Amino acid sequence: MQIQLLDQSVTPELREWILAQAQAGCAPNDILKAMHASGWDDAVARAAMAQTLQPAVGQATLLQLQAAAAGAGVGSPVPEPELLGAPSVLRLPDRDVQVLLTMKRPRVVLFGSFMSDEECDALMDLSRPRLARSETVDHKSGGSEVNAARTSDGMFFERGEAPLIQRIERRIAALLQWPVERGEGLQILRYRPGAQYRPHFDYFDPAQPGTAAVLKRGGQRVGTLIMYLHVPKSGGGTVFPDVGLEVAPVKGHALFFSYDRPHESTGTLHGGSPVTDGEKWVATKWMREGVFG
Repeated sequence: MQIQLLDQSVTPELREWILAQAQAGCAPNDILKAMHASGWDDAVARAAMAQTLQPAVGQATLLQLQAAAAGAGVGSPVPEPELLGAPSVLRLPDRDVQVLLTMKRPRVVLFGSFMSDEECDALMDLSRPRLARSETVDHKSGGSEVNAARTSDGMFFERGEAPLIQRIERRIAALLQWPVERGEGLQILRYRPGAQYRPHFDYFDPAQPGTAAVLKRGGQRVGTLIMYLHVPKSGGGTVFPDVGLEVAPVKGHALFFSYDRPHESTGTLHGGSPVTDGEKWVATKWMREGVFG
């Protein structure tokens, strides 16, 4: 069934049509396809879907419906902290870590006191001489490139290249129950005033021509841990726009989220808000499906 395209505004009639299709059992992606076939702009169509279906079924249910509609099947195994019984503290081999926030969908967990102030300062000092303009994955070639969406300075450590790096990597592996060898090297990022990272997904887009080359080194990304090393005076929060979540960058805290498939239905669209005063430093660890090398 198609709808007659009159204009590109989200009208009550359009919302009624979307709701009727959903109540009739149509999957969200099928509704989107029908709207696309009728000439609706994708951004407008998705906005109409969110406005109509989220109040009716909730954001988590909408994301789950989208995942099922994507035909992705069973997702990949992902890193996951041991949170059975809803503990407030996780006792790792070398440190006690607080559990401050958990979300099921998207899968987000905020940890407190993951790193000490001394560890944060030492990691910044170790990385400082090697900082350069941050790059992102070039989806066409599988290499890397400077991207206007990411206006930070950064560098990568080789996995295990220094005792401090080894200690942090072992702690991450224990926290997320994911082997060290299935993680990328630690990345350090510095955001000066005005610097930001616009909303994006961390997984590699299967539709891009360069993805096949990237996946040869350990498969897809399935999880991200962002460790906050230095707090700006203002700005610099980590935002998840699809679910209305913003996490403040508190020194020593670590933010984890996972994505079991390379699809927007994971709800893990996220970004770094502009720093408005001071500097924000973070360390990022990406986990892969297989051994990264």
